[in-house]
Amino acid sequence: MSGDPADRTRPTRIDADAVRAIERHGAETYPDECCGALIAVGGIIVEALPLANTTTAGAARRFRIGPDAYKMAEDRAQARDGTLAGFYHSHPNEAARPSGYDLDHAWPNLSYIIISVRDGVPGDARVWHLRDDRAAFDEGALTWVTGS
Repeated sequence: MSGDPADRTRPTRIDADAVRAIERHGAETYPDECCGALIAVGGIIVEALPLANTTTAGAARRFRIGPDAYKMAEDRAQARDGTLAGFYHSHPNEAARPSGYDLDHAWPNLSYIIISVRDGVPGDARVWHLRDDRAAFDEGALTWVTGS
């Protein structure tokens, strides 16, 4: 994803298996937030790589990806001849919308998938892109693909 604003309006394509992996991870970690990396190959997110939530601020409301996990995600993307397209996390018992904390800790040029998990059941998954001025997120279109 480049810094071109038009990129934010293009659908974010994700393999259905990657979506199911995010749903499983969110259900497994409930009532805490899960988090992970989004690995893309050929413009399609083909892997949702689970990462440890290392926050010390209360995992039910926050997530943190440490530098070692970030490096591991970059290495995984490189090994697949792909890119680190962004990150995902869950919002336990909340909507799949970015929080103020999410805004404060996001980076431009990445995709952020948030999944709502209510009472341990995965629900709505949505993709967000940070504006270049870092003032807000824009919602993107999340398009499922199969057989990537």
